[in-house]
Amino acid sequence: MFDPLEPESADQVQFHFEDRRLSAPRGATVASALLSAGITAFRETPVSGAARGPFCLMGACYDCLVSINGVTVQACMTPIEEGLHISRVRPRLTEDESTA
Repeated sequence: MFDPLEPESADQVQFHFEDRRLSAPRGATVASALLSAGITAFRETPVSGAARGPFCLMGACYDCLVSINGVTVQACMTPIEEGLHISRVRPRLTEDESTA
């Protein structure tokens, strides 16, 4: 779906997205690495559970939020690094919503 503009670099980093082991060129963003791997849904909206993925790719919209090693970050603003463990951000229910 997404092809790099430059030939793949020999300098690749390994990372994990949920249960998949993937690689990407060093220097790529997390968003571009995931999109290149065919992953387009990065999180779900809290209200409807609709899938969301990168929209602006410049840090303005927050649609590309992912969890990296337990911390929620913008995938489009985060460089890919060796050994990252990335997962989708799941909506959290508040105490009031979970008892309703």
